[in-house]
Amino acid sequence: MAEVPITRLIPPGAPLPERPPEPDELPPWRQAPPPPVPPAPPGPPAWHQVPGPPPGPIEVHVTLLPLPTPPDPTRWERLRAWLGQWGSPWQAAAALALAVVPIPWTGHSAASTWAWMVAEARAEWGPQQAYALAGVPFALVLIRISRHGGSVRRLFVLAVAIGGLAGAADPFDIVTIITGVHR
Repeated sequence: MAEVPITRLIPPGAPLPERPPEPDELPPWRQAPPPPVPPAPPGPPAWHQVPGPPPGPIEVHVTLLPLPTPPDPTRWERLRAWLGQWGSPWQAAAALALAVVPIPWTGHSAASTWAWMVAEARAEWGPQQAYALAGVPFALVLIRISRHGGSVRRLFVLAVAIGGLAGAADPFDIVTIITGVHR
């Protein structure tokens, strides 16, 4: 390998040096740093100082007071806090409005359409399948809302799923469950 020559930058306007610099030699345009400041003279030894009075005992007094307990929330405050976990009032109102307002050119809302479909499934296949068809989306949206909180979309699906449960339900199902008597 060819040896690469060591180069240096010379500022514009500076005269060219007569010879190349020696190793560790400063260029002529750079000034040498000032010499280091000599250290300060040491103070008198510690045994020459006059000792002060010995420190006295340190006393710390701590007074603990019980914190006042806040009053228990009322029923309405607990209900509002529980419903607040599902979503804000405006989200619930918007989702309910979207679920029950008729879809243009059909004349039926999303909730009533799902309720009609589940009622048709009950008539064709039986009440168990209708409850399963309406209950699975209802359970899934409840799990999703309880884990991730409510949004307008999730509350909309909840309102539509409640409409589906209403389509699957029949008041005579209670009599059938209790007595086993069918219509």
